[in-house]
Amino acid sequence: MQPTWNGVYPAVTTQFKENGDLDIPAFQHNLRVQLEAGVHGLIIGGSLGESSTLTHDERVELLRAAKNIASGKVPVLLNIAEGSTRQAVNLARRAQYDGADGLMVLPPMMYKPTDAETVAYFRTVALSTDLPILIYNNPVDYKVEVTPDMFAELLKLENIQAVKESTRDISNVTRLLNRFGDRLKILCGVDTLALEELIMGAHGWVAGLVDAFPRETVAIYNLAKAGRIAEAQAIYRWFLPILELDISPQLVQNIKLAELMTGMGTEHLRPPRMKLAGAERERVRAIIAARGLNTARAGRI
Repeated sequence: MQPTWNGVYPAVTTQFKENGDLDIPAFQHNLRVQLEAGVHGLIIGGSLGESSTLTHDERVELLRAAKNIASGKVPVLLNIAEGSTRQAVNLARRAQYDGADGLMVLPPMMYKPTDAETVAYFRTVALSTDLPILIYNNPVDYKVEVTPDMFAELLKLENIQAVKESTRDISNVTRLLNRFGDRLKILCGVDTLALEELIMGAHGWVAGLVDAFPRETVAIYNLAKAGRIAEAQAIYRWFLPILELDISPQLVQNIKLAELMTGMGTEHLRPPRMKLAGAERERVRAIIAARGLNTARAGRI
């Protein structure tokens, strides 16, 4: 199923058992609830999915499990975050063979490439597969910015189609639309800027807290695209303290705690990550309990 790049694409968490093994039933439970809420696609094995701790075999296992649940209703994308071009190409080819509907591709990991090296990396991956590609542009966390001039080169390849826009610069949405129009689909990659970027013309939202609050996330998107901005604003203002849990170095721990509290997953992580503890755990629990469970689950959406 071809992605349209419109709508809410969750960056899904990877569910683990307490011993660190994949927990496929818990993973699929989370996906079912999100699909029931109306998400428009799924992204497997991203940063929020603890990609750095997953083997290629495990990513493919998660891909197959997600495809089984999606049943052709929404596209399923596999994330590629590799330190070498060869490994990225190998995973892209394997993803296509095993049924991925698209790829999200990060720049090279563990090495800050030049602009020319970054473009060459993305081009090589794109040329190795027929799958449509979403480029993840996050210079804040990964220290590599894909500039409009770089996109001008990359968009010569038909299967490079979209960007996960995480520069934290809202004006970049307009900048990219002015230059490329609908040739480059823009998906907001920062939960706390999503409504602003949707209003400015972003086509979609790669969301994080959707993993615990799918109805609220989808409602904001649908209302924004319907022009019902005041209604979208009301939910977004209520949601913001929770969304801010996504812009933390401990975003995985935060969101998994939210999943636990909303009945959408477990809190198990793979080392070196550890569960939140002490005062920080209570702080995050209080944010979720006060604004999440007592308000949203009481029928706001």
